[in-house]
Amino acid sequence: MALGRVLVVGLDPARIPGWDPEPVQAAIARGQARFGDHGIEADLCLVAPDENPEAAIVEALTRTTYACVVIGGGIRKHEPLLELFEKVVNLVRQHAPDAALAFNSSPEDTADAALQWLR
Repeated sequence: MALGRVLVVGLDPARIPGWDPEPVQAAIARGQARFGDHGIEADLCLVAPDENPEAAIVEALTRTTYACVVIGGGIRKHEPLLELFEKVVNLVRQHAPDAALAFNSSPEDTADAALQWLR
């Protein structure tokens, strides 16, 4: 039984000044591999807050139909990005209204967050 496609929206660690992107990129890769372990197709939409993230997110949301959209902690947990988080939620509601929303606690448990809503 196909569980549906997932979109993961998060911050691109390579485009955030002052971060060492390698550990986060490795964690994202491990998290994405877990989708494959469950036979779930998952797309990444990694954005930088100062580079028109809304356009990239709309493009990703309208590319195909998603059963679930996971919004990463980098966008949700960093208080200066609260407005971006709100925009992401509303973009999902507008462009993928049938998709469940899920929230991970780390890049590595993203598949688990989505699975709660795909079953």
